[in-house]
Amino acid sequence: MPKTLYWLQCGGCGGDTMSALSAETPDLVETLGHLDLEVLWHPSISVGGHLEHRRLIESIVNGKQRLDILCVEGAVIRGPGGTGMYDKFAGEPKKNLLARLARQAQFVVAMGTCASFGGIGADSEVEATGVQFHRAEKGGFLGTTFVSQGGTPVINLPGCPCHTEVIVGALTALATGEALELTGQQTPVEWYGLLIHQGCVRNEYHEYRVEESDFGKKGCLFFHLGCHGPLAHGPCNKFLWGRRSSKTRVGVPCFGCTRPDFPQPHPFFYTRNIADIPLELPEGVDRAHYLAYKGMAAAAAPKRLQKRETRV
Repeated sequence: MPKTLYWLQCGGCGGDTMSALSAETPDLVETLGHLDLEVLWHPSISVGGHLEHRRLIESIVNGKQRLDILCVEGAVIRGPGGTGMYDKFAGEPKKNLLARLARQAQFVVAMGTCASFGGIGADSEVEATGVQFHRAEKGGFLGTTFVSQGGTPVINLPGCPCHTEVIVGALTALATGEALELTGQQTPVEWYGLLIHQGCVRNEYHEYRVEESDFGKKGCLFFHLGCHGPLAHGPCNKFLWGRRSSKTRVGVPCFGCTRPDFPQPHPFFYTRNIADIPLELPEGVDRAHYLAYKGMAAAAAPKRLQKRETRV
């Protein structure tokens, strides 16, 4: 019997759908075929009409149609005043539809940062929240105690958008019965157990504090340009985007789009600091040791790095 998937778009831009459609070798259609995964509904690729869609939902909610994987894209909109009427389906708050579908699903997957943590609409007048987190705090829309029919909490796949390889990998794991080990933020360790910094081609420049204050150059972007590479978890320098590159590889700072606080309230291309030491330090580093170490490292930087020459 094929596994089934329903894709619900809530308050978001549809970027995670575009990321999924960007899969190649195999593409998304080939992937679904290999996995024997039946898409019951996806707003971009399903061809059924409105009445057919309503009947499908009723069948799922009543338990007549099995639902294995519920993918939620976009934040859950609760405004105005907790009613959810800013985001409706068939005249009803879409959050109510999400709650009914989630109760039937074997697995619930939050696609992208908005669905995972609330994203751009969190703490705004639209009262957006994540499916099971609000920013970094567990709870969100479904609450702290929610588990799916399969006995798991919501699986968060943050990113703006979520990386194509992560979407395909997660669907593959769930469709084939492979368990996903989760972090404290309910993200799969396989893809979010490493920092963006790990695999960055600028690591040596970072270690010797060879800094840049403009885009497109070879040095480290962390100290002046607000790069979140040492602060954010994700696979961008492991898989690369389009299997070709990443922001840091072309001289653009990592935005930290997988973090619960994305988008940040302060400027993206500026590193906040005290006495020239970044306010946010790399994971596991204390300020006193960082101050001493980075001062010595900068003084000891090899001339080839100061000249922005890559090791041969």
